[in-house]
Amino acid sequence: MTQTRLFLRSGKAVTERLFHVLDRHFEDYGYPLAQTEIDEKADVHELSLYVEADEADEVVAQMEAMEEFGGLDIGREPLPDVDWVRRSLEGLKPVRAGRFLVHGSHDRDRRRIGDIAIEIEAGLAFGTGHHGTTAGCLTVLEQVVRREKPRNALDLGTGSGVLAIALARLAHIPVLATDIDPVATIVAHENAHLNHVSSLVRTRTAAGFHDPAFKRQGPFDLIVANILARPLMRLAPAMASHLRLGGSLILSGILAGQRNAVVAAYVGQRFRHVDTLEREGWSTLHLKR
Repeated sequence: MTQTRLFLRSGKAVTERLFHVLDRHFEDYGYPLAQTEIDEKADVHELSLYVEADEADEVVAQMEAMEEFGGLDIGREPLPDVDWVRRSLEGLKPVRAGRFLVHGSHDRDRRRIGDIAIEIEAGLAFGTGHHGTTAGCLTVLEQVVRREKPRNALDLGTGSGVLAIALARLAHIPVLATDIDPVATIVAHENAHLNHVSSLVRTRTAAGFHDPAFKRQGPFDLIVANILARPLMRLAPAMASHLRLGGSLILSGILAGQRNAVVAAYVGQRFRHVDTLEREGWSTLHLKR
């Protein structure tokens, strides 16, 4: 089906903020998003959203109804039948977070000695490492693994499997990687195989903590969950029951303004807040039970 690229141009700060607005608003639609630098000196950046052509009018109407898009011109460009998810990923630069380098196959030559390089082909699954939440989790989990040496871990809401692969590569421990989206678990499994950790990373399509896999592989020394603030708050009691006493919890997908509410939900379950890492307007929390 023919696609349409919806785009606008503004400064970096504005396009980054609008990227997160669109990411949240259209998260259930799976529309690819891309942010591109046009002119560094003039601070001109372009934000693109790729939609099916017959959905363009409705999507533009939703964007124009948002206060954040007031006064901005939204352009349209008809596109041929191309896999724009993959095309947009090819244009992304590798991301460094601590010792980790997350990259696509087109950037293998960027790897350095000492890097923990994670090659990701995201396909239709969310989480390439370029999002501030994923990069924040990578930074915090490296610190936690170095200090605490966990023996097993859970990546809840694994997306493309970046965090599960990072845990397996860094700590050499078994990791249960779950997601409610079966496409995500397939992609995560393929990426684990690509990164030679399929023997450590077990993928599972599961909603919440009702699947028996959690009981079989838990309780966990470390749980990483990069989803959204409200689901994280609802899951606080279940997190407490599946994390070993003294274990660590790394949470992200939390906007800076949501941080206190999420911390309060977990303090209410007898977690202790250890630290918060802020990155690109997102908070990554480290808590201990």
